[in-house]
Amino acid sequence: MAVLPYKESADNKKKQVAGMFDNISRHYDLLNHLLSLNIDKSWRRKAINLLKSYNPLSILDVATGTADFAISACRILPEKITGIDISEGMLSAGREKVANKGLSGTIELICADSENLPFPDKTYDAALAAFGVRNFENLEAGLSEVLRVLKAGAPFVILEFSKPGKTPFKQVYSAYFKYVLPFIGRIVSSDRSAYTYLHDSVVVFPYGKNFLEILGKVGFENTTMYPLTFGVATIYIGHKPKS
Repeated sequence: MAVLPYKESADNKKKQVAGMFDNISRHYDLLNHLLSLNIDKSWRRKAINLLKSYNPLSILDVATGTADFAISACRILPEKITGIDISEGMLSAGREKVANKGLSGTIELICADSENLPFPDKTYDAALAAFGVRNFENLEAGLSEVLRVLKAGAPFVILEFSKPGKTPFKQVYSAYFKYVLPFIGRIVSSDRSAYTYLHDSVVVFPYGKNFLEILGKVGFENTTMYPLTFGVATIYIGHKPKS
């Protein structure tokens, strides 16, 4: 059963997720950094460091949101980064950040569905996704689409929340994610559902080895993962087959 932001709504998950992120887009960056104690920035840096050795010239940033990952990726000097998202509110905030940093010539942000990408096969040297694949309506369909638009041998670097397994951090993290985060999120963003959904979507996400199995199932190979901060988040990398 799909986890939905607005359980009383008859809209499908895709439409609800787009509306939710539109609602919180003005406060998203503040909440992201505040609620993660700015650790999310170091997670992104580590992910980009792992991508650097591939020297990608063209990068697709899937579910780019406000373009934090795309902006971080500019330090490895790609020629072009295309960020896609289904939320126009998030993209608008992202375009403002990109322009303010003088990166409009490198980063292009467009409204598009991750499960139906508007790009030809074998377009990109690499793909990124930070905290986005968890929101796909159909996880395997979205991953398959990314695989389709990657060139042979290209990496897909995914940063996503996971769940710590060791006591007592496991219990502290669970209580924080379930009670504290939604409380702060409601105060700052005025959306009562958005940060409850964040907790619920992390709980059901097939993290760790289960996610690596899904990457392999849709066709990625040489998959690996790097747990971060006691397992709060994980970097996953999968590669499109070379032939």
